[in-house]
Amino acid sequence: MIELGVNIDHVATLRQARRTWEPDPVWAAVEAHLGGADGITVHLREDRRHINDADVRKLRELTQVKLNLEMGATDEMVGIACGLKPEMAMLVPEGRHEITTEGGLDVLAQEARLQDVIARLADAGIVTSVFIDAEPAQIEAAARIGAKVCEIHTGPYAHAFHDAGRDSESAAVLAELEKVRVAGEAARALGMRFNAGHALNYYNVQPIARLPGVRELHIGHAIVSRAVFTGLRAAVTEMKRLMREVATR
Repeated sequence: MIELGVNIDHVATLRQARRTWEPDPVWAAVEAHLGGADGITVHLREDRRHINDADVRKLRELTQVKLNLEMGATDEMVGIACGLKPEMAMLVPEGRHEITTEGGLDVLAQEARLQDVIARLADAGIVTSVFIDAEPAQIEAAARIGAKVCEIHTGPYAHAFHDAGRDSESAAVLAELEKVRVAGEAARALGMRFNAGHALNYYNVQPIARLPGVRELHIGHAIVSRAVFTGLRAAVTEMKRLMREVATR
């Protein structure tokens, strides 16, 4: 059954705007869990622009929900992950000047390095995911390096959806959706789990949730934005309802 991982980075973004102690990401994780979240995702960035080391440590110690740690494939982050032992570590590209992750990880360009990182995480008992574009060569490379999960980048689909005026039947939207479907099918055929995420919201989520075999969606900004008006628990519940009503079994 399809699952929802809620990214709470932007709760920490709001906190950091005033360099204070609230809102607390741990409280957000609890509210999201009560709203139906199956997991919590946080990105511990090199520059610690939102989530920091103390947040991740407290999330691991104080909550009972599955933790997915987004991270760059650096020695520092591997050490942190191996110490904290999240249920899943998702390797992502990271740039100092980007606002958010802007594309998939180029596995092809760094197979040897990423294979070593995944082996170290696996030795610590951590399932490793790679956030990649919907490209067959990247999916094949992900399998070669030992990734257990491919999270397919849905940003191009989401942007096409927005540009088409939320017309889910437009040619551009259907083309991007088909790329995600084919990528997910390829990942599964190679023995990896098919997850998806990036720029998904309350308007564009259902075509993705309907794709065969998609196991988990990771959604953050849209949920935190909705929570400003409805509260986080209600925002998570509504997203989960939209996903589950169309998900294939």
